[in-house]
Amino acid sequence: MPMKITTYLLAVFTLFPVAPHLFSQSADRYHVPEVNRKYQLFRQDEDWSFLKDPKLREDSWDRIKYIRLRRSADDWYMTMGGEAREVWEQIGNDNWGQSPYWNGYLNERYMPYFDLHYGRHLRTFVELKSGLNSFRRGGPRPIDEKKLDFQAAFLEVGGSSGQNSIHLRVGRQELEYGSGRLIDVREGPNVRLSFDGFMVKSKIDSWQIDGFAMRPDEDNPGFFDNSPDHTVGFWGIYATRPIPRQSSLDLYYLGLDRKDAAFQRGAAQELRHSLGVRVSRPIATEKPGWDFDDDVLWQFGTFGSANIKAWTIATETGYRIPTILLKPRLSAKADISSGDHPSTNTLGTFNPLFPKGNYFGVLATTGPGPINFIDVHPRVETALPHDVSLSVDWIVQWRESLADGVYAVPGFLIKAGNDSQARFVGHRPGTEVRWQANRHVWFQADYGIFYAGKFLKETQPGRNLNYWALWAGYKF
Repeated sequence: MPMKITTYLLAVFTLFPVAPHLFSQSADRYHVPEVNRKYQLFRQDEDWSFLKDPKLREDSWDRIKYIRLRRSADDWYMTMGGEAREVWEQIGNDNWGQSPYWNGYLNERYMPYFDLHYGRHLRTFVELKSGLNSFRRGGPRPIDEKKLDFQAAFLEVGGSSGQNSIHLRVGRQELEYGSGRLIDVREGPNVRLSFDGFMVKSKIDSWQIDGFAMRPDEDNPGFFDNSPDHTVGFWGIYATRPIPRQSSLDLYYLGLDRKDAAFQRGAAQELRHSLGVRVSRPIATEKPGWDFDDDVLWQFGTFGSANIKAWTIATETGYRIPTILLKPRLSAKADISSGDHPSTNTLGTFNPLFPKGNYFGVLATTGPGPINFIDVHPRVETALPHDVSLSVDWIVQWRESLADGVYAVPGFLIKAGNDSQARFVGHRPGTEVRWQANRHVWFQADYGIFYAGKFLKETQPGRNLNYWALWAGYKF
């Protein structure tokens, strides 16, 4: 059955729960989790079952966070929620002057969801998305507008025993792993990314291991007209576990098959395998301490008749002092990814797969992406009174290979590398102010400038790029 039809059937299945006799209630007492009211990036990761106790209900939205489906079983329930987000973005000299004007536009996002649990071992989750774009010169991009469709619609079946568990998810899903350098939901742009396929999620002792086979979802602009991109296959295994000193270790393999991939050297079928290791420690919250996030990745495969040999090293090191005024954190990133040498029979251009939109800070949808680059990225973050945070960063960027060009975050070529032997691409300061007014409402302001370097000036027009945005959001 086509994946699109399967996804719609899952949505229908959400509204018509299966007969109770198909899944008998476990004799074990249903586990009441720790109270956690924090809204997650993936809403399916939230657990509101603690609200079966009316004494714990304190928010006006709590009445729809736990809606009992069976009188005799408190593990049959539905959770409802959603978000609304409004963003005004303005870009001057997009692509360093290829669009030599100010382009201002309004992005709106609305995403309600329905999470139904039919006992401990069966669940359906449906999340809708509506992204609207107004006033943009040239019309909306695919990341700007999607009238109405399913962001997620999956069936989950599984069980657990002590520390070990296994769950199968089938349907439309969201993916994010590690820091989002390779697989991310694309939260910054107006329309988030989703995939169609299946996933097996398992816990084995201290390991969390996910295996999946997916196709990225093609965002067409209309109503319920999305479909899997049958020219792209994506599969992998991602394993993570805690290690000493409050750190974590990630090991992963990712496979990508694109029928019509394009790089500076041309277009061909790309079959790429990625092997990576990530070691990280979270940002300190109680006492002063170091944090880090280090990722090393090797890629191999074929590109038409050529081989693929590519790589990347990404590091971030920070130090936070949460015990003093402003709770400052100082950090620095240093990243490098390989570029191509078209005169050889080996494609050397690194492919970041499905990276986060704001890979390089506030310039989320402008400027170069993490392909054929070297960068240094210092950053300062502070916590101001009344839940206001402020961050300032400065990114300096070069090309790794002088024979390869500059690519956008989604991976397409912006500037070919033939017309300049300069390595320096440019530098960009940026700042972000965010106010979490309460647990539901937040506001944010971004501003950044990309100062064109020698490479951009020699490949023309090479103007400086300006960007600012105002954000407002509500989650429930």
